[in-house]
This record gives sequence, structure tokens and C-alpha cells, in this order.
Amino acid sequence: MKCLYPILISLLATFYFVSKVQGQAIDQSAAANNPYLTYNPNSVNPIPEPHILFRRRIWREIYLQEKQNKPLFARNKEITKLIIEGVEQGSLTPYKDESLTEKMTQAQFFENLSLPGEGISSDDVKTLEFTDDAAWGGDYASSASDAHREQHFLPNEITTLELMEDIIFDKVQAKLIHDIQTIKLIIPADKLPTKICKVVGTFKYKDLYNYFNNKPKEAVWVNVANNAGNIKLTEAFELRLFSARIVKRENPEDANIEDIYNKTPEEALYASHKFEEELIELEHFLWEH
Repeated sequence: MKCLYPILISLLATFYFVSKVQGQAIDQSAAANNPYLTYNPNSVNPIPEPHILFRRRIWREIYLQEKQNKPLFARNKEITKLIIEGVEQGSLTPYKDESLTEKMTQAQFFENLSLPGEGISSDDVKTLEFTDDAAWGGDYASSASDAHREQHFLPNEITTLELMEDIIFDKVQAKLIHDIQTIKLIIPADKLPTKICKVVGTFKYKDLYNYFNNKPKEAVWVNVANNAGNIKLTEAFELRLFSARIVKRENPEDANIEDIYNKTPEEALYASHKFEEELIELEHFLWEH
């Protein structure tokens, strides 16, 4: 009888494995055929497609030096500093653009962060990470890292974020939802000799959300009037405690507002405010119907 135990255990293991594989196949098939299991995988709080009555993708720019955005840009607690440290530590993955199809290496990210006329090689990144050269001693690695950082823009010099989000009206919850998809780090034009803004990297907001929540003491929205009122960065984004101007809305030409309304800077600014008002009016209209 004892000699049958190994055979019985083997049969049970085989049955379990086959059942699991078949179950996964059924789940995948059900997800493909059931619209209520179809959703945006890059959303922090995914909404089933059948629940969406209205959706529109827009792009906003957050100017961190504005008074309303200072809580995101407090000294030594800059959101840009946290993101750069996340890439340096390997906790965050930058992407080349908002399609999120092509990842960016650390070397490419820090090359984009380099001061004009400066460069970075993969060997420099290894030094910055204290991988190979750290074995020669902490002082050497520390001095190499400090020298490396001097070749790059400081976090408080990266004063613009570009936020891509979907404006969604959920007919089940009966509310308008701002579903943030990506955040870009942008070096402003006045910091560069070309006088053209430069994108350092694009980040999936879902990754940033998890990264910020894992750093509750560092990733904070600083209440300038009451330190006891500091809250997590993710809560600040959810509560929309920032000022951001619409710079693009989804269109066939993929053109920015400044490209469409290019006669004067004032015309583009007026158009941006007009689009913001249209979103408010749309929300009221959807509520009525």
C-alpha cells in the first residue's frame, strides 16, 4: 500500500496543475468576453468600460513655483527630488514617452538630466549606484557620487510637471473622475541655451502612487499654514490640491493649445481657461441627464 503513495501524490499534483491551467484559461476567456472585466491597466482605481459614460484625455502642466503648488515643492521635500531618487535607487522606471511602451535606462535618464555640455556614461551610473567602485571604500564612492550630481540639474531646478489624465464620468458612481495616467519631468526653457523645454522622463502614475505610499514621511504635501495638516502626496493629487493649466486635449492632429491658438500667448491662455470652463459645464450637464 505504501508503494502507491508516491503514485497517488503524483496524480493529485498533476490534476491540480491541469485544473489551475484550465482555470486561468477560463478566466482569460471570460475577461475577453465580459466587458465588465475590461478596464485600463494603468489606472490606480480601474473603472469597468461599461460604467464609463464619457471620457476625454487632456494634458496639464503644473508649474511648481506657483504659490498654490509650493506644498509640492518644499525645500528638501520636492516631488522632483523624490522621483529622481526613485530612479537612482531602482524603485521607479522612467519611460521615453507617455505611450509607456519603451522603457528608459538609468543612463538615458541621467543623460537627459545633465547640464548643457555635460554627459553621462553607463560607468558613471554604476559609480552613482555604488555597485563596483563602492567596494574600494565608502569615501571614494561618496565623493564620486557628489561629483556626479554636480553635473546635473538640481531637483529644485526642474520646475514643471506635465500630467496626462483621463476625464471620466462614471455613470454608476454618478461623478466625474480625474484618472491620472502619467507624469513627466520637464526642464523649463529658461534653464537651457536652446530656450526649448526638455523632457527628462515620463513616469507611470500607478508606479508613482505605490512609490509615494511606501514613503509616507518623505512623500508629503506640506501645509504651509499648519504642519499638522501635512498629508500624503497621493492624497493631495486625489483631492486636486494643485494648480495646473490645460496645455492639450486629445485631437486628431495631436496639437498643443499653443499650436492651435498661436497668434498671441494671451490667446492660448484664454483658450486653456475656456476648455476648463467647458469641463465644468459638461459635469453639470451630465449630472442633469
